[in-house]
Amino acid sequence: LPEGVSADRVVVDKSDRTLLLLKGDSVLKRYRVSFGGNPVGHKQQEGDERTPEGEYLIDRRKEDSSFYRALHISYPDGEDLARARRQGVSPGGEIMIHGIRNGFGWIGRLHRRLNWTDGCVAVTNWEMDELWRAVQVGTPIEIRR
Repeated sequence: LPEGVSADRVVVDKSDRTLLLLKGDSVLKRYRVSFGGNPVGHKQQEGDERTPEGEYLIDRRKEDSSFYRALHISYPDGEDLARARRQGVSPGGEIMIHGIRNGFGWIGRLHRRLNWTDGCVAVTNWEMDELWRAVQVGTPIEIRR
């Protein structure tokens, strides 16, 4: 991804295990990703190892993460909170796009062989560097089933 390129939308396709960076209708780059250990379906509660589905925002950056850099996703939204309240559970949170756990960056693309996060979207560290440059706080993210 060339320096200075900025995405205006992120689309994650859980069934295809991809993350797309978009500028208008053009795909800037496609990444292969890993999810939580139980990726099918929308996140219902804390600890279910699911990645939420729906439309959110990248609402902050976290450079001091336990993983190599992280872009925080605005889950839970009002609908997620209401559903969790009705079910009497915590919706969870701290859902992010992040690199490999600190100290294990050497794993690189091998991380894609299984879904290993607690519900986040994981990429390699060098891919995270590209996302860090191209995705700004406030960028919409759609996570599709």
